Order: sequence, then C-alpha cells, then structure tokens
Amino acid sequence: RDYLTMKIAKILVLLALFVVTSARRPMNFVIFNPDEMRAESLGCYGNKVAKTPNFDTFANKGTRFEQCHTTATVCTQSRASFMTGWYVHVRGHRSLWHLLHNDEPNLLRYLKEAGYTVKWWGKNDLLSQDSFDSSVTSAMHMGGPQNGGNSYKFGEAGYYSFLSDAYNGDWNKTSDYNNVAAAIQFLETKPTEPFMIYLPLIKPHPPYSAPEPFYSSIDPKDIPDLRPWGLDKKPDYHQLIRKYRNLTSLDMNFFKKLQAVYMGSISYSDYLFGLVLKALEDNGYTDSTAVFVFADHGDYAGDYGLVEKWPSGLEDVLTRVPLLVRMPGGAANHVVKEQVQHMDIVATILALSNITAQHVHFSKDLTPMLMGSPGDTNRPVFSEGGYGTNEPNDFEGRCNDSSQSGMCNPRTIYYPKGRQQQLEPLSVCRSVMIRTVTHKLVLRTDPKDVDHYSELYDLQKVRVAHWDGEYC
Repeated sequence: RDYLTMKIAKILVLLALFVVTSARRPMNFVIFNPDEMRAESLGCYGNKVAKTPNFDTFANKGTRFEQCHTTATVCTQSRASFMTGWYVHVRGHRSLWHLLHNDEPNLLRYLKEAGYTVKWWGKNDLLSQDSFDSSVTSAMHMGGPQNGGNSYKFGEAGYYSFLSDAYNGDWNKTSDYNNVAAAIQFLETKPTEPFMIYLPLIKPHPPYSAPEPFYSSIDPKDIPDLRPWGLDKKPDYHQLIRKYRNLTSLDMNFFKKLQAVYMGSISYSDYLFGLVLKALEDNGYTDSTAVFVFADHGDYAGDYGLVEKWPSGLEDVLTRVPLLVRMPGGAANHVVKEQVQHMDIVATILALSNITAQHVHFSKDLTPMLMGSPGDTNRPVFSEGGYGTNEPNDFEGRCNDSSQSGMCNPRTIYYPKGRQQQLEPLSVCRSVMIRTVTHKLVLRTDPKDVDHYSELYDLQKVRVAHWDGEYC
C-alpha cells in the first residue's frame, strides 16, 4: 500500500509539472547570484542573528534546498561549472584564468539560441571574450564604489584580514546597486518575453564592507562563538593562512566583528534582492518568471580564524551555498533536505524552458523537487580545487606574469595569498571532496606528497552547535 501511494504521488507530481511546463510557455528566468555568500549566514537557513527578510520570505514562497554544495570554492571554477553542468576537471576549468570559450556550451547560450533575450548585469569570471556574442543579448558591468578603506594600517595585524570601514557614500551608488537598477529599468520597459536576467553581483565578497546602515546592522556581541582555530589534524593551510596574513594575534572578538560586517554585507544583498522582486511584481512578471538565488561558493568569515577562501579549502562554510527557487506553479514553503549541487540549475532551467541539452553533463533536474517532491537521499555531492606542484602556471602570485603583478606588491590585500602559494605550494595541492548524508571525505594529494592532510568526517557522530560535524 505504501509503495502504491508513493507511485501515485510521483505520478501526480509529474502531471503537475507537465501542466506547468506546457501551459506556461515561455517561462522567464532571473538568476540572482551574490558572490561568496554561504548558506548558514541567512535567516532562512537557521541563523538567528541574520537580517535577511527578503531571502527568508522568498524561501517561504518557494523551495529551499538545505544542502546545496558547490563543485568548486573559487569564482571562475565554480561559475564555469554552474553554467555547463560540468565538474571543473571535465575540461580543465581549474584555474581563475580558464573561462568558458565559444566552442564550449553554456546555459545562457542555450536560452539565447531558443529565442530568449539574455541580459547580464554584473561581474564576469565566467565567459571569455569570444563567448559573449553567441551567449548573451547584452552584458554590462555597471561601475561604482563598493567598500570603505582598510580598517588597519600597513604592518598592523588585521591589515590583510579584508576587514574594512563602512562605505561612506550613498547605498544607491554602489556597483551592485547600479547593476540591479539597470535590470529594474529593463523590466520597466515591459520587455518581450521570454527573457533571462543574470545578475552576478559582487557582494558579500571581501573586502568585508557595506554601506550604512547595513555595515553596522549586526552587533558583534550577538554573534555566537565561531569555529575555533588551532584544531588538531586540520590541513596545513589553516595555520599557514593565519601566518602569512598576520592573523595569529587577533582574538575571537576581532573575528566576530569581521563576521558581523560580512553578515551586514549579506543584508545589503538581501535589500537589493527585494528591489528585484518588487520590480517583477510591479511590472507584471511574477507569475511568468522563475527566480533562482544561489552563490558561487561561501566564505570563512572568521571561522577557524580564517578569512576569504582558499583554492583547496573544502569546508562546509565554503562548499555549502544557499539555493532558493520560486517558479510559477511550484511548491511553496518546501524544504529539500537531501543534497544537491549548484550546477543542477543547468538541467533544471533547460527542463523548464523545454530545451534539450546537446552536450553531456552531470547536472540533475530539480523540477520534481520544485513541485514538492523530496530529493535523493542516496545522492553524494562532489567538490574539488587546488593545483599540483607540476602545474606552476595555475598558481596565484606568479610575479613573472604581468596579469598578476598586483599580487606581488606587499601593500595589496592579496599579496599574502599569492606569496603562500608560491612558497608553500603543497598547502594548495589538488583536493577532491565526496560528501554523503553520513560522511565527508577530502582527499589531498600531489606528486610530492601522496596524502597531504586528507580528512574524513563522520557527520552523524559529530554534531557540535551549528558546525555541521566539522569541528573534530
């Protein structure tokens, strides 16, 4: 009887999905894509300190994926993956400089070739110049300031922490605001459907800063104690990042302040997202537009006494990102607890737009879940990163490369990152993660060290506060 009930429920979901995808042709899409926003720092993911009312309300009106993991924890690698449905090793998109070329598929091109108007406002880190004409109708990055000045003087502890003062200009003059405003202006022209709006924004990417009142919106005293540093058996880059960035003398109060500013920056992203939703409603597109919210990867934000990210870092704070989706006719207030990957947007949007993929990919169609079904309890997720010592051109901080000359100036905030990779290459060695419901394995290996601080976690045995089993 239970089996029959499950089969009937599945058939009903598929029928509902058929009605949605056939009766509402064509469906518009908006991808709201903050940079470096981890899931656990949003209210809808259980953070009691977060001030993210728009993300939280949106999650209640659609589907929230509790365990969405990125396939890579660096910008370019992650974006190449979520626009192709490929793991980053499939065609070698393993460095910051290997963008998608015109001979490679991408989701935006599929939509444009199917007759969509594809509009892009925001940063790149995705397409090479030879890909834009075939992939988008137009792409612009609207300029503008984003951050206040460094809160510390050169030579002081904290200078390399990315913690900055508040941006002291108007909150409606930043680059992110200008890109969102351009998208709103497009909607106000009542564009012909179907369209795709892609908004790859900068914040909350470090430097940790935001305009007021967002910068000071989170009281550091309200931040719970962060994941501690100095844990036994953690990879060597934990202590090396702290050493090269001169963070070792900074205490828990400092890192709580840093995380509070990071969360204030997320609050600013939340505000901008609210403007997008209002524009969709005001211009009559809410009922014909599927909206996707997700990030390329997360951020340490002071946890483990670390800042920003690391190319071979595969902690949950880096791999676990928000994925919130609301689509016409979809389920409301639905939570998918099972694991998914951010690159699943490829198969999902292609299914919703009735486009057949012409390339082999590894993305999974999430549309049944958007209609209220659960996910696959047995699905593992994967992530990877880092560089081999036999791949010197992949490393950051190569001072003989004019494109990286900025990382070779000790006064630039990325100087320690490049310096560490050049002097301690094993600390950024190739790494791969497999994460199941019960366990997480991270293998780190290099021609010079077969097993360089690999990690295995029992996610059921170890549950400490909100730390997802990664405390021990």
